[in-house]
Amino acid sequence: MSVHSEIKRRSVPELMAYKGNKKIVCLTAYSAPIARLIDPAVDLILVGDSTAMVGYGMRDTLSITLQQMTDHGAAVVNATQQACVVIDMPFGSYQVSPQQAFENAAFMLAHSGATAVKIEGGVALAETTRFMVERGIPVLAHVGLMPQYVNTMGGFKAQGMNETAAERIVADALAHQEAGAFAVVIEGVAESLGRRITETLRIPTIGIGASPACDGQVLVTEDILGLSGDRIPRFAKNFGDAASVIRDAAQQYAHEVRDGSFPAMEHCFGVKKTK
Repeated sequence: MSVHSEIKRRSVPELMAYKGNKKIVCLTAYSAPIARLIDPAVDLILVGDSTAMVGYGMRDTLSITLQQMTDHGAAVVNATQQACVVIDMPFGSYQVSPQQAFENAAFMLAHSGATAVKIEGGVALAETTRFMVERGIPVLAHVGLMPQYVNTMGGFKAQGMNETAAERIVADALAHQEAGAFAVVIEGVAESLGRRITETLRIPTIGIGASPACDGQVLVTEDILGLSGDRIPRFAKNFGDAASVIRDAAQQYAHEVRDGSFPAMEHCFGVKKTK
């Protein structure tokens, strides 16, 4: 008889129960060192396809591959113990059909150890959400400003700024709820719309540039650490200056290498320590 090990990570049902009770804290991570540091503080870690831009310097999120996302997911899972880990499905890996989405999501979860996947899309992708959920893959939906739709949206522009657009996004969120999504990310929408969707849905909403009323918030970790350069998105806030710490450490290292003070004998092998 097999014995199931105790699951310490926050689970999907646990996060769903946060609705109306407590806020979901979410940050992104793409590497083991960052994931290890943020794990004790957050409920959910999103291995976002934003790693294309943040980690690889790409101009958008469209070029990251399924294998890359899976590998980053594994790094985050291996370095953490508490947070629920969700991986973004990259562009082109789920839009062809629900069957394609399931096969690729199953690969990502099996080879990374993550708990769930996130997909971007409106009503048209709700059936894909349903197909995956019915087959055991938890889905976090993403509506509003959807970076994978950057070309059809004409750039990274706020969404839902008129009544017609707002109604469409409400319909998108409702469709994914009814399809079985455990939560919905709402990005880059009018504040009143983010609030309205949160009040309408039975499942949690996680905002990024949406509304304080959302059931949780997510930001790119590099944005809150001052590691994203001079331009910080309007919806983000710098909570620390890791950039200056890294810059100063690199400068001090360079100085000591150049003046010969590093490495010292204490950093070498085969050298007897002196009292």
